[in-house]
Parts: sequence; structure tokens; C-alpha cells
Amino acid sequence: MNIVVNEDLKAYIDPLTPDEHDALERSLLAEGCRDALVFWGDVLVDGHNRYGICQKHGIPFNTLQSTLFNTVEDVHLWMIDQQLGRRSVSDFQRGVLALRKREILSDRKLKSAPAMDTNAASTTGDAAHSPEAASPAAADPLKSREGIAKAARLSSSQVVLIEKIQKQATPEVVAAVKSGTISINAAAAVSSLPEQEQIAAALGGRELLQQAAKRVRETKKRTPKPEGDEVQALASDNIEALKARLQQLEAENATLREQLAALVD
Repeated sequence: MNIVVNEDLKAYIDPLTPDEHDALERSLLAEGCRDALVFWGDVLVDGHNRYGICQKHGIPFNTLQSTLFNTVEDVHLWMIDQQLGRRSVSDFQRGVLALRKREILSDRKLKSAPAMDTNAASTTGDAAHSPEAASPAAADPLKSREGIAKAARLSSSQVVLIEKIQKQATPEVVAAVKSGTISINAAAAVSSLPEQEQIAAALGGRELLQQAAKRVRETKKRTPKPEGDEVQALASDNIEALKARLQQLEAENATLREQLAALVD
């Protein structure tokens, strides 16, 4: 059997800690691989860690062909659901998985839309409402942010922060929140900094990341929110007031960069 280890599928699996990997390795060496590795065709679906250890030590293993999947998207969704159900998966990773599930379901819905329109034109009566006529993505539980939060066992505000991290954070900051070096809140704050400042803070470790997040929050607190006459002035295209406001923000950002650079040095 030509075994294929799909790297895209491995992305849905949190790597084992060194202690967890050692414990699994000892178990396989002592007892063998008792549970079958699950495949879809020649693609390994479940048992990536066991497969790697078995290959390393020449440990024999059994295989099981799954009949649950029709497409690779089905495999992705199944693996995401498996990970979402595990307690050991971090809050951040659960949020990332739930957001990825929404993307897959949305893409599937878009792909199936033309076919559904064609079928609808030739389908009448009760047949149009039969279970067989329904699209797998017709009922999308992750359409709203609240749905994503429920699937990931998070709050809606946490989902917002995770989306921000995914869009704005550098790989170094993402790695820090994945490893638990900083919290989701801190990573979201740091992700609002310029790229080089994010990298510098991440390279400085937990303490520097926390200090950077604190300074971002303090800067936001010091920034007065526009209200009353200021809102009216802005709405009336008061250019001078807007320029002054921008200068103030630039000065605060410059101060923050200087403080961060001093800490790195």
C-alpha cells in the first residue's frame, strides 16, 4: 500500500508535547500498535503520530478503510470535528479550527449553488424538500460568529480576537500564542503593531510580548474617543481637526516604537 501523508491534513493536528510523544512511543514499543490506522484510499486520515513511530521502529500496524468520506473536504471536516472534541486542544487552536470549518462549508455551499439552482428549476412539490434533495451544507451552523463560538466552546469576543490574530499577526506571534507563551488577548493587542515590532517582541519572549501588549492597551486608553462636537466637526470635513488628531496618533506611535526598541536593545 502506497501510504500518503497529506500535509494539509496534518495541519489540523496539534503536535504532541515531547512528554506525550515519549509516552506514546514507549507504549507502542511495549504493546505494539493495537489500534488500526484509518485511511481514505491511500491517504492517512487518523493515526499520524502512531504511523511516524511505527515507521521509525519497524512496528507492524493494521489499517482500516473509512467509508465516511466522498471528498477530501469531508476528510478535513471530520478531522476538524475530531480535534474540536478533544480537551487538550487550546482555545486558540479550537477557534482556528472552527473558522477553518466555516471556510470549508462556505466554499462547498458556493460550489453547490449552481447545481442547486439547476435542480430547483426542474424540481416541484414535496420532492424539493426531501432529505435527498438537501445540500450537505444547507444548514450551516457556523454562519454567525455566535455559531463559531459555540462550536469552539469560546465566547464571541474570543472569536473576534482570533480572527484579528489570523489577519494581522506575524508567524512569530502566532507561534507564541499557539505555544501558550502569551494569551489570546495579548496576541491580539501585539498584532496591531507594525510587523517588525511584532517580530522583535516575539523574539524577546514572554516578558517582552506582555510589555508590548500592555503598551498597546495603554496607548488606546490614552486616546480620547471622538464624541459630541468632535464627531460633528469630522462629519463637516474639518480638515484641521483631523490633521491634529492624526499628528497626535503618530506621536504616540513613535513613542511606543522608541520604548519597544529600547527594551530590545
